[in-house]
Amino acid sequence: LYKAYQEFEVVCLVTLIPRSEESFLFHYPNVNLVKLQAEALNIPLVMEDTPDDEAGSIEALRYVLKKAREKYGVEGVVTGAIRSTYQASRFQRVCWDLKLWCFNPLWLKDEISLLREVLELGFEVIFTRVAGYPLRKSLLGRRLDHDIIGFFERIRRFVNPSGEGGEYETLVLDMPLFRRRIKILDYDVVGEDYDATLIVRRAELIEK
Repeated sequence: LYKAYQEFEVVCLVTLIPRSEESFLFHYPNVNLVKLQAEALNIPLVMEDTPDDEAGSIEALRYVLKKAREKYGVEGVVTGAIRSTYQASRFQRVCWDLKLWCFNPLWLKDEISLLREVLELGFEVIFTRVAGYPLRKSLLGRRLDHDIIGFFERIRRFVNPSGEGGEYETLVLDMPLFRRRIKILDYDVVGEDYDATLIVRRAELIEK
């Protein structure tokens, strides 16, 4: 999103809401908080529910992008794909069918370098899910910092440092483009080491 703002006029966010964490294509934990993120950015949000299977997910993506094009005149889509040809190819195929361009500004970038850039730009990011060895439950709720990036660098043969394979999920509480930041008021942690989720129960926007 930050890269998109540097290159294009961003007219809306597009988010699909999976039924469960088993979704083939889309982020699941705390995805409802994208409403606060859109409000913090002061831009519209187009949302749609989606089944977890691949065919249903692709059809939901097609539907929501058509809706965004009709309502906001969207001409293209910017994704966060880094190395997942599975994700990138499916987004590109749907965009091609709808005559929308598809831009992947992070494609084939080094994941550790991207994480360091996130910190340098002043993002505040917390971990909301771990799903694989050696990521422990204690990581949940922690902010991304240089110590964690160093840890990811040491274990990158076990875990994709960007979490693109679903090894972990995160939530952005603040970034340079936010007019206000997200404050978590209540949450629960469920699960055990290597398979646990932080579920945000209540959150609000506050002044920076």
